[in-house]
Amino acid sequence: MFRKVLIANRGEIALRIICACRDLGIKTVIAHSQADSDSLPVLHADERLCIGPSSCAESYLNIAAVRTAAEISGVDAVHPGYGFLSEHPALAEACEAIGVAFVGPPTRVLRLLGDKSLARETMAEAGLPIVPGTPSFELPAEGESLGEALGFPLIVKATSGGGGRGLRVLRSFDELRSALPAACREAEAAFGDRRLYLERYLEDARHVEFQILADDERMVNLGERDCTLQRRHQKLLEEAPSTVLTSSSRRSLGALVVAAAQLVGYRNAGTFEFLINGQGDPFFLEVNARIQVEHPVTEMVSGVDIVKEQIRVSAGQGLSICQEDVRLTGHAIECRVNAEHPDTGIPSPGLIRRFSLPGGVGVRVDTYAHADCMVWPHYDGLVAKVVTHGRDRHEAIARMRRALEMTVIEGIDTTVALHLRILRDEDFLAGRYTTSYLDRLAN
Repeated sequence: MFRKVLIANRGEIALRIICACRDLGIKTVIAHSQADSDSLPVLHADERLCIGPSSCAESYLNIAAVRTAAEISGVDAVHPGYGFLSEHPALAEACEAIGVAFVGPPTRVLRLLGDKSLARETMAEAGLPIVPGTPSFELPAEGESLGEALGFPLIVKATSGGGGRGLRVLRSFDELRSALPAACREAEAAFGDRRLYLERYLEDARHVEFQILADDERMVNLGERDCTLQRRHQKLLEEAPSTVLTSSSRRSLGALVVAAAQLVGYRNAGTFEFLINGQGDPFFLEVNARIQVEHPVTEMVSGVDIVKEQIRVSAGQGLSICQEDVRLTGHAIECRVNAEHPDTGIPSPGLIRRFSLPGGVGVRVDTYAHADCMVWPHYDGLVAKVVTHGRDRHEAIARMRRALEMTVIEGIDTTVALHLRILRDEDFLAGRYTTSYLDRLAN
């Protein structure tokens, strides 16, 4: 097992990795920006190294700085968390160059699946149905031609993207022409790659993703999560299992995912994302070759610590479970508490004056926040993830309502009120919702 791991990330996922490492008896080093110097991950890591100023480009997206931090601290491995450099093959290569393990898929898999457009082509060859789309392009003029040929409505995506960043729905050629330059700039700022691609936009679909774990010998399917509830293409509430899949469709789609992952030689944790149309037909979207923000939902229904399994695989120990060990029980829901206005979605960075999140039976909270903590405008506005588990969906929802009603966060706006509104809505309670649900709820 590793002796010491560098965490190249921030916020709640950095603290989550610290917890997994402590369970495994591993020392941790946090590579952080100046803005995060007094954050909880920095407080709880065994060692800390400031790798740059507040700007993501000069800190968390700076491969040279992360590599130098790994060399200086003498770690055995680097865990990139999610976002930032988590799916960047150049970071994996930098780790290889200094003899440090990268906690994630092999470099060749990152290159294949990190290019979302190329991943679509590969998954189509593996037998997964895909949404009609275009190859990658860098010049807006090229995108205009490709989009006009594909037809509307369209959605534009960053080729190296993830987490819903940079997504835009386009319903006319004029919208396409005006959106592409800004989308290129946003992709370059977020991922260091300005390339985009286009897909046909499926109206009123469900967004379902399958979680897998793999080592050199075994592939384990941990079931699906439903991530349909999104605002501006950013996931807001997730649950497992999905209310839209039958036992038969769950088995068949899960088998396709495992076969596709085996075909590309997948290793470590990964998520295969799909859109399911009104007729129940699934369409492959992308593979997230990293830990997901919403991984706690799967951990609650499976009892598997996904981050610990990631570390075990990267250390060469292999998975501690096989498919026969997986028993999915009950229902879990995750609500993302973001620093934004519950109605408008306008970001609300600032100082948290009071902060109290609940516990109790069936409740888990992943957060980096505390009273007198700054939510910085430089980064994602996720403040906490409140996760509940129950014997069934009804109990999970009841526990989530109780948990959010007991939540106290003052000094910034948050999405707590929006979540409570959703959790009381008849359509949500009946499992009748699609990707346009929040638009309708707002009206």
